[in-house]
Amino acid sequence: MELKRTLGLADATSIVAGSMIGSGIFIVTTLMMRDIGSVGWMLVLWLITGLITVFAALSYGELAGMMPNAGGQYVYIQRAYGRLISFLYGWTVFTVIQTGVIAAVAVAFAKYTAVFFPELNNVFFAIGSAFQVTFSQILAIIMIVFLTFINSRGVENGKFIQLIFTTAKIGALFALIVLGFAYAFKTDTLVNNFQHVWDASRTMVDENGNFVSAKPLVGFALLGAMGSTIINSLFSSDAWNNVTFIAGEIKDPKKNIPRSLLLGTLIVTLIYILANLAYLALLPVGVPGGTTVLENGIKFAQNDRVGAAAASVIFGGIGASIMAILIMVSTFGCNNGLILAGSRLFYAMSKDGLFFKKAGKINQYNVPGIALWIQCLWASALCLTGTYKDLIVFSTFASLLFYILTIAGLFILRKKEPETERPYKAFGYPFIPIIYSALTLFICVDLIIYDTKNSCISLIIIVLGIPIYFFNNKK
Repeated sequence: MELKRTLGLADATSIVAGSMIGSGIFIVTTLMMRDIGSVGWMLVLWLITGLITVFAALSYGELAGMMPNAGGQYVYIQRAYGRLISFLYGWTVFTVIQTGVIAAVAVAFAKYTAVFFPELNNVFFAIGSAFQVTFSQILAIIMIVFLTFINSRGVENGKFIQLIFTTAKIGALFALIVLGFAYAFKTDTLVNNFQHVWDASRTMVDENGNFVSAKPLVGFALLGAMGSTIINSLFSSDAWNNVTFIAGEIKDPKKNIPRSLLLGTLIVTLIYILANLAYLALLPVGVPGGTTVLENGIKFAQNDRVGAAAASVIFGGIGASIMAILIMVSTFGCNNGLILAGSRLFYAMSKDGLFFKKAGKINQYNVPGIALWIQCLWASALCLTGTYKDLIVFSTFASLLFYILTIAGLFILRKKEPETERPYKAFGYPFIPIIYSALTLFICVDLIIYDTKNSCISLIIIVLGIPIYFFNNKK
């Protein structure tokens, strides 16, 4: 049995946008403001993130048109570099990138469900003080299992959930943006936030979010802080490439995949920038030791929930509950897209003999059922390890490295295969791919310097795939 092409342009675009919009936009602005403390530089970072994402999408369009097959980026890397590098990509997607993001989004879903059911924060199981499992983590696993089951029953189920939840969360975000700007005309909050727009500082807080210290940032210190904190906005904008994994199920993929990549990334970039302006219209930057939502502002939002703080300004006491529901809807739809798409990459690897053999089988519902459940098991395990922030760095750093490799493959394939049909050619070639690669490489180097531990763990995970590849070949 083979995969069937049943997804149109609207379906593909909803997978791009729906996979990108998860929990990040409702949380990471607080983390970024603590890292750099400047409204101006924070907005610059979101603009750079948007440009990077759209630039990458424009470049990927050419590769997607050339190779409209299940597996997407894995297939592009194999065509440019061979089986070893493509295996390392697939291995990293399985161990860190896809499953790590699925776990992070599921943990965020459970975290906001705990707004209504605080008991979820209680410990379910513990081994001394070294290892604890909360009810919240159990709920995250249940979410992953449920969505895997739904998607294992056919692509139509996943498509329906994706369209409904993507439409709902984009509509809700636009409502927040419109209400935020309407509120701005009644107060001076937005104007006041731009009084010292370029004054940068780094704020340190303890594990409970209490103020510890602050120091100004200038010169290379500011550049380093910007390079390391942009990982937060990049995480919020990641997973746009997931639509390439399901190329085998998209109608007219040579046209629809490039179009969906551009449309989806542009829509989300616009929403993210407007959402941050709405936060600035509703909340001040914040001061340490505040006792109200407005005093805490963006920088000291309770539990880093800047979205909930903004909603409470508009709706009062029920604002936090309204935002919690929105984030639950957002993360649920996001994980549906991630789970649907990721399994297709492992299916493609299995067909090449580079993954579990049974993952290459199509079930009676014309989807790679076993690949879905293998992905589910590992993502569920990751829910029990690390923190939300650790999962962000692990997944995004590794993802950025392979984005650079893939876009470099564009130059390699132009030279190796000049006669190959290219229904769409990368806009702005070679300048846009070069600019993207340079910016992303700078971010990766900066992360190695300023977040050495987590970045090196990602590199170690990638390198561990080398002996596994050769062992598999020997077998």
